[in-house]
Amino acid sequence: MSGSADSQNCLNCGTELVGQYCGHCGQRAATRLISIFELLRDAFGDLFELDSRLWRTLVPLLIRPGLLTKDYLEGRRARYMPPFRMYLVLSVVFFVVAFFNPKDEFAILYEPVAESATETQTPDDMAEEDVDAGIAEEPEEDPASPDETSPADDDPGLDITFDDDDDSVNISFDDETGVLKSCTVGNFDMGDSPEWLKRRITPERLENVCERLKNAGMDGLREAIQSNIPAGLIVLLPLMAFVLKLLYPLSRRYYVEHLLFFVHFHAFFFLTLSLLVLLGRLGDWIAILETPSTLIIVAASLYIPIYLFISMRKVYGQGRVITFLKYVPLTISYFIGFTLIMVGAALIAVFSI
Repeated sequence: MSGSADSQNCLNCGTELVGQYCGHCGQRAATRLISIFELLRDAFGDLFELDSRLWRTLVPLLIRPGLLTKDYLEGRRARYMPPFRMYLVLSVVFFVVAFFNPKDEFAILYEPVAESATETQTPDDMAEEDVDAGIAEEPEEDPASPDETSPADDDPGLDITFDDDDDSVNISFDDETGVLKSCTVGNFDMGDSPEWLKRRITPERLENVCERLKNAGMDGLREAIQSNIPAGLIVLLPLMAFVLKLLYPLSRRYYVEHLLFFVHFHAFFFLTLSLLVLLGRLGDWIAILETPSTLIIVAASLYIPIYLFISMRKVYGQGRVITFLKYVPLTISYFIGFTLIMVGAALIAVFSI
């Protein structure tokens, strides 16, 4: 026993007990040492109980647009998961599902793939084999000069240019190797930019960025950008809530109610993308499911904008025409905001890598 069975007060909060459970905090009156089974039940109970808040939240979130927001605003909240907690959980799940590669994280558990003989042979080894076999031939004249490169070699890979006219800052990666091919600063000039920006973006600082990019490579830059995306999407939430506030000036809704709308929409977005990523990987593993999974992914891509339109109608209660007239500027604003957030995440990654 970890506590007194005949105690008249709750061992957790001290409230006087009436019945099996505390009326203040909900803890059971009689306490005892718990078993491993009870630990597992507490950990995974919501996952396997069909009537739990988890499934009462995720199912309508996925197939009933706007219902969670409408119910929450009308006071029906206890049956669902808290909105911001759900958003954070689903965002973490999405980024784990989308960017977690077990072969990279647990490489020790996988057998190394043997390289082919042609990949492992060096030019010297191939030349020695030709000489030993007695088949060495005079090299044919190459019409291209030694300094010329093939079109494949001219492929710049990932190219990031901050000033096309002056070619002041150019960052180029090789797509296959991820190696930094070039990073030039040149005569960098911020022009008429504000003084606070000129003091922060200087040629010396850009040269240091180039040096760090050489060490990090394409993979390091990609990971830095991915780590900034969750924070960027959180910044996008209040911006889009402000757009909704402008589109519904006579709705008599507080700003936080518009914010709640996009919290639920982003939670749906993360849940849908997580399922699509898992479905796509399942189609890659099982050939017979490749075509059905592709069709489902296409259908889901069309369902996401339709979901947003239906949610707007359900939550704000306006007709199809008026909702559509507000839906168009909202989607345009969302696209612009999302693009700016991604550009910002990339710039922050470049300067903070």
